[in-house]
Amino acid sequence: MHPALSIVVFTAASGAGYGLLALAGLFAAVGLFPAHGPAGAWAAGLALALVTGGLLASTAHLGRPERAWRALSQWRTSWLSREGLLALLAYIPAGLFLLGWTFPETFPLPWRALGLLAALLAAATVYSTGKIYATLRTIPNWSHGLTVPSYLLLGALCGALLAGFVAAVFGVYAEAFGWIALLLAAAGGMVKLSYWRDIDRGLGATDAATATGLGPAGAPVRLLDGPTTSENYVMREMGYRIARRHSTRLRGIAIAALFGVPAMASLAATMVGSWGGLVALTLLGAASGALGVAVERWLFFAEARHVVTAYYGESGSARGSSSAEAGVVRGTRT
Repeated sequence: MHPALSIVVFTAASGAGYGLLALAGLFAAVGLFPAHGPAGAWAAGLALALVTGGLLASTAHLGRPERAWRALSQWRTSWLSREGLLALLAYIPAGLFLLGWTFPETFPLPWRALGLLAALLAAATVYSTGKIYATLRTIPNWSHGLTVPSYLLLGALCGALLAGFVAAVFGVYAEAFGWIALLLAAAGGMVKLSYWRDIDRGLGATDAATATGLGPAGAPVRLLDGPTTSENYVMREMGYRIARRHSTRLRGIAIAALFGVPAMASLAATMVGSWGGLVALTLLGAASGALGVAVERWLFFAEARHVVTAYYGESGSARGSSSAEAGVVRGTRT
């Protein structure tokens, strides 16, 4: 699929925002963020800013943004609709949580309970985002059992890195921040490597033979009579292809930036006692994680291909290709 910048920004920013919001609620409840302290307020505020920025970025990908509200009515059957409703509902406890925590005298609210409710809705929203892609059987790379766990773990990891940075800035950093981030980095790395291994093996992939029922996967089914002599929307958007050498290089960057550097920075932060050292290490981890998740999200879309491209032939949907072997299937075997 063509990796639109708006969707990359949306999934990266909102995932990190919801991860930070969920952890802020949990950390407030267990005391890792001091009650009514500035660290928790800044963490919750930053989370809401990232969520809002991500949601606004997602509207740039819509053909008619003013009609986006109509999607909310399909919540019974659509994960996209459920995601939108949950995203809106999360603002209510999150906003009250922020007010009650920051201004306890002015707003005597049960902020711990509100924080836990905000955390639950944040996790449910990220889960729904993952399900949007996991339920699309027409895109085999997304219709995978690790798609949803990947979304949840990456959001939690980015949130943990940001929470650690905020805690370090305000002098309330505890070793638990580092160990939580390290654990999430290890789990996220294993899930992502397993996901890439499976899609490289072609699990669930569709080609011309399986799409037409003329043979098993890999059978020499040839497509005749190209449907177009120039690149069209289907080839450009649904059949976007990235060269293997570039994919391998970008995967390496994602692994190092999203899992490797944050893990080492988080481990080092548990051993450093100076304020400056903690801030530098947590900032390094958060900045590296932001770069890594942006690359990983871009690859998530760039490496996925819609099954409709099977009707254009293996070489007919590459980006920049003008024609060649793309065609209507006539059932002819070579």
